[in-house]
Amino acid sequence: MSTTAQALSDGWVVAQRNLIKIKRVPEVLVFVLISPIMFVLLFAFVFGGAIEPPGAVGYREFLIAGIFAQTVVFGATFTGAGLAEDMQKGIIDRFRSLPMSRSAVLVGRTTSDVVYNVLSLIIMALTGLLVGWRIREGFLDAILGFALLLLFAYAISWVMAWVGLLVPSVEVINNASFIVIMPLTFVSNAFVPTERFDGVLRTFVEWNPVSTLTQSCRERFGNTGGQPAPDAWPMQNAELYTLGWVVLILLVFVPLAVRQYRLSTSK
Repeated sequence: MSTTAQALSDGWVVAQRNLIKIKRVPEVLVFVLISPIMFVLLFAFVFGGAIEPPGAVGYREFLIAGIFAQTVVFGATFTGAGLAEDMQKGIIDRFRSLPMSRSAVLVGRTTSDVVYNVLSLIIMALTGLLVGWRIREGFLDAILGFALLLLFAYAISWVMAWVGLLVPSVEVINNASFIVIMPLTFVSNAFVPTERFDGVLRTFVEWNPVSTLTQSCRERFGNTGGQPAPDAWPMQNAELYTLGWVVLILLVFVPLAVRQYRLSTSK
């Protein structure tokens, strides 16, 4: 068996081990699913009346793509938290004694967290439908929109995997990820139209990959209200720009995470 095939095979075994936690600790899954529901309801019913999106689209349709983007990005933090927890409990040391690929732990961890994100997207989509969100483009466009969300989240999970191997505890990874991810998601077009921002802040929003991810999903779901994207190049080419970030993140952080894992387990 080739090295890559062995890593994928061993990684799937590790992913299954991580998914078993859903049965044994169902409370984790409950809180994972409740959080996006709360965000949908909070912004739809509390802030929706104060924010007017561009075009003919209602705020609830405008909102859901942003909630999708925010949730999958925040969901990627489970990768870092899971690895930090395994390091703390000595589980990684047990893996070292097994005849398995060194990268299998990382592959398994990032793969299993895709399942969490799939479940979150399903719950959010159902909640969105209840509050008035609709998919106004074709089925294939919707599938591609969801696929882009999962792909972007998968890339971010490798960033979180690297951070999770650097920090000493789960508490640190939660605080560190919050400091970085919160500005990326809130200083974007996820909840407020780009036109509401001015100057340097608007430039940041237009070049923020979370904004282009959100814009791509709105276009795929038909939630733009016929309003054209802002003139900035990333917003005009939102999918291409987002995919570029996915490739760049994977090229940089997959090797970094694997290298850090080897350093952390060789001590």
